[in-house]
Amino acid sequence: MNQDYIIPDNWSIIEEGFEQDLVKSSESLFSIGNGAMGQRANFEEKYSGKTFQGSYIAGIYYPDKTKVGWWKNGYPEYFAKVLNAPNWIGINIEINGENLDLTNCAAVKNFRRELNMKEGWYHRSFLATLQNGTEIEVQVRRFLSLDLDEVGVINYQVTPLNQDAKIVFKPYIDAGVHNEDANWEEKFWEPLHVKNSANEAFVTARTFKTNFTATTFMHNSILMNGKNVNPSPSNVASSHDKIEFSYEVSIAKNQSATIQKIGGYTVSMNHENTEEAAKNVVSKAVSIGYDQLLANQIQAWAKIWEMSDITIDGDVKAQQGIRFNIFQLNQTYLGKDSRLNIGPKGFTGEKYGGSTYWDTEAYCIPFYMATKDQQVARNLLTYRYNQLDKAIENAGKLGFKNGAALYPMVTMNGEECHNEWEITFEEIHRNGAIAFAIFNYYRFTGDYSYIPEKGLEVLIGIARFWHQRATYSTYRNQYVILGVTGPNEYENNVNNNFYTNYIAKWCIDYTVEQIQKIEKEYSSDYTRILNKVKLSTAEINHWKEVADNMYFPYSEEHGVYLQQDGFLDKELVKVHDLDKSQRPINQKWSWDRILRSPYIKQADTLQGFYFFEDHFSKEQLEKHFDFYEPFTVHESSLSPCVHSIQAAVLGRMEQAYTFYLRTSRLDLDDYNKEVHEGLHITSMAGTWMSIVEGFGGMRVKNETLHFEPKIPAQWKGYSFKINFRNQILKVSVHANETKFSLEGEKPITVFVNGKEVLVEPDSLVTV
Repeated sequence: MNQDYIIPDNWSIIEEGFEQDLVKSSESLFSIGNGAMGQRANFEEKYSGKTFQGSYIAGIYYPDKTKVGWWKNGYPEYFAKVLNAPNWIGINIEINGENLDLTNCAAVKNFRRELNMKEGWYHRSFLATLQNGTEIEVQVRRFLSLDLDEVGVINYQVTPLNQDAKIVFKPYIDAGVHNEDANWEEKFWEPLHVKNSANEAFVTARTFKTNFTATTFMHNSILMNGKNVNPSPSNVASSHDKIEFSYEVSIAKNQSATIQKIGGYTVSMNHENTEEAAKNVVSKAVSIGYDQLLANQIQAWAKIWEMSDITIDGDVKAQQGIRFNIFQLNQTYLGKDSRLNIGPKGFTGEKYGGSTYWDTEAYCIPFYMATKDQQVARNLLTYRYNQLDKAIENAGKLGFKNGAALYPMVTMNGEECHNEWEITFEEIHRNGAIAFAIFNYYRFTGDYSYIPEKGLEVLIGIARFWHQRATYSTYRNQYVILGVTGPNEYENNVNNNFYTNYIAKWCIDYTVEQIQKIEKEYSSDYTRILNKVKLSTAEINHWKEVADNMYFPYSEEHGVYLQQDGFLDKELVKVHDLDKSQRPINQKWSWDRILRSPYIKQADTLQGFYFFEDHFSKEQLEKHFDFYEPFTVHESSLSPCVHSIQAAVLGRMEQAYTFYLRTSRLDLDDYNKEVHEGLHITSMAGTWMSIVEGFGGMRVKNETLHFEPKIPAQWKGYSFKINFRNQILKVSVHANETKFSLEGEKPITVFVNGKEVLVEPDSLVTV
């Protein structure tokens, strides 16, 4: 049974009622971020119940020494840990001599959380009766500024309801934090110094090994009934890694006392002197003030939604689901810094580690291409170009040479830092996603300049890898790729995974095409690149030999490409015949049993049909979908979105809609029973694709947009905007018509169900 406590709402995530067993799940669901930092929705006040404390700074990590039972040559030396950053949100509250702790209160009533996605703030409220009999009302609002992305703001208001109260606010900042996810239980932060002045405090700490320095800061204001009284702290408690102020106020019954806390981080990635930078940003934030910071936040989010919103009429859960996914993607990455990328948990948890997986190229780039200026997607591609040398180094560690590049499965700085052998050494299809993203970027934006400037070097390194990784089989008289793991991670060390072999061939063919194009049209870049990488015609011919003679396992009996050699040797029991008590199999079965089963974690062969849909007929897709989906357990967050898109292509709208709800509400309804560990950020981009590419039927073919819209019966219609060729096309899809309007300077040609339509700037076209 999935969780069902989030109240459906078009623009907010809402929880009502205090359930201690749900606290960690809600900490994930109500997380906030601004692209530069983020935090779980931990309580500001002391909480002695079960909690997962987490605040995170983009780009800051720790190389946690690899922990394995049997070391294998080629293992990375460390697993990059997303660091739990020093805590700046803490505000302990003492009321009439008793600490406020919801675990110990005599009663908690009217507990409510709201994450307002439209305006970008998190609010919590409740009534509590303390053990000493004092009844209080608490209202807390928190947000992370988009404009000043080093700043967060808390407005914490307490109102005694049945008697006068002496309230002590104890705001603190604390660098003595630990990670939930750590191999050796090491501390990752080294405190350097603690300073305070008036109502401001600063704790500076440095990460061990990586030597990132961060100054955590706070500034506090006290308000009585909304009026700033600016008292000095009555007490300052300080240690080597923590500082806490105390503010004592006396307040009459039904009157309100409020602390406004400005906090956040300045880091050495951006500043030479983090402490001076912290003082400057505090001064700026204080001069703007809480009310204006909040107004600016609302305005900044309005601009984001203007471009990225998808509206769905008639289904509140579907509407809430897509907006939640869009909101979290924007909280995680805004494209301002090409050194950053999109981690699988974003700022909501520590599981998986690393800054980026193949998820970015396979799932996330389409969202950012369509909802941001194209420079944002280009920054994501530049991130990989900047790490090409590391990719070549990674391949070299595994025995590849001559500039062959293997991009890491998990990375922070370009080095591979994933240490499960079947992933690190075998899930090499990730290389193909990097190349496909280059193709996809040009296909969608029309910006070819990236390829001669940067992209071709990446493609050459990847083509060299595939050429060397393939093996010539004298038995088959073809090239094979042995010992791999495809996207379906429930199959390890298999031979001739169809998806891997197909994308390897495609990568080589595409690279050769781009070399020929650049030779003809960008001669100076061609000369520069070939001199740099020492590429010869003879080597290219060797590549083509591999690509032209790649082996793909195929079943004549079933008329389908096989996921890999030996797939038909398995006991082909379909998922619907599997006892429900055995699900999810990744929590109920041994790994040995999973590997021997036919069950598929996520789209694998079908992933190839999704990427390369123009290479296959609709009839071929249907046959492969009908063969593989019944064996798919969808225990990867990346699975339902691809299946939703393909079901929509096949016109199976009820099935597509079911998959859509699963992908859009994967975390809200906790399908995988793991939301307490954090959200599935990268799969959220798949939710966007399932609407725009699935129900919207949007494709870019031959540099034009094509629409084959299909409306689920549960929806009246939906609308969205996309950024195509740096022009904004608004699309409104209804059962019997599609409307287009264009905010741009040049007309755009679109095809709707095969009919050519010219959309002029500032015009409305109905089809």
